[in-house]
Amino acid sequence: MPEAILFGAMKTNITLIFIFLGLVTWQCTKIDSSDRKLSLKESLEESIAKINTALDKISVSNGYKLLSVTEEGAKSDDIFYDSIDLKLIAGIYKFQPDTVLRHHFYFPYKLFKKTGTSDQLIINLPEKMVFHPKKLHLYKLKDPVEKNNFKITASEYHFYYNWWNNFDYKLFADLALNSEDIGSMSILSRGKPLSGSKYSAKYAFPEGYSITKFGQTGDTTRMSFALSEDKDTLLMETIMFLGDGFKRKEKQYILTVGNVDIKRSTGIDSIQVFLDGVLQKKAGARIIDNTDYNSSICYKRDILLTFDDGTTAKLSELINPAHETLKTLVKSLGEMYFAKHIVDYIALNIYYNSR
Repeated sequence: MPEAILFGAMKTNITLIFIFLGLVTWQCTKIDSSDRKLSLKESLEESIAKINTALDKISVSNGYKLLSVTEEGAKSDDIFYDSIDLKLIAGIYKFQPDTVLRHHFYFPYKLFKKTGTSDQLIINLPEKMVFHPKKLHLYKLKDPVEKNNFKITASEYHFYYNWWNNFDYKLFADLALNSEDIGSMSILSRGKPLSGSKYSAKYAFPEGYSITKFGQTGDTTRMSFALSEDKDTLLMETIMFLGDGFKRKEKQYILTVGNVDIKRSTGIDSIQVFLDGVLQKKAGARIIDNTDYNSSICYKRDILLTFDDGTTAKLSELINPAHETLKTLVKSLGEMYFAKHIVDYIALNIYYNSR
């Protein structure tokens, strides 16, 4: 065989061998990196990054702007002992005040005009009255009527209340600003003085994130909230108490951060930390409280984590400044600001001025 041909064949074989070895090495590296199990610290850092990203995006949304409305920007509560069902107020309405003085103390003027029929409650009003409820509650006839660019579409709604403090409330509404979806809100609340109460609320953002809050009172009190992205839970806290009021005693506490669970239960001396359901024997956590009442990470509670390498970190610092956004969301859902000061006020105005 000529030397040139032999040399060419050897060069080709060597090149093929290097290509093969390169492919094997790349494939092994790919398998090793994807299959490598993250440590507790790495898993927590990854989960915290997702939480901070979610809260950063939420904080600049119109949905968050809506949920940020607090008691300071709304009228004080008025108590109505009445029952309103969706079918009694269903229809399409727009904000168009009537100058005819009515004889109802709370609603002297009819603020909304019915413009069409529907089996839902569809309300169109200026955005300033949503983001500044006092402008709705204390509206003056001389004030100019602005564009009705905020839309509330309530497919479910009822408001039942009586003198014995029995109540049953339900709301599901889609919300839009300038014809763009800004999210949906669902609330279910019911209770009786002797048997306790139950409450759940959720706000779903169009970006795929959602915040939920749940509460239940009775022999056992339970409170929880969760921040989710689509079907994945990014952060969830659950607290269970025995007893009621200031005498209640914490029975169980669970904080879930991605695939990390931090648990404290009665009868267990230490706080347990789990990674993917496996108890971590070298890692630890210490719950820092200024009070035993309503001790949530959104109020007075903080958690000091100790990792396998001996380093420590406070949860509040890991999710700061997004922590303030989380506190606002959880508080708003618990107090039902938007539902009470906007939806209920409008529903009552329509109801009392249609009789």
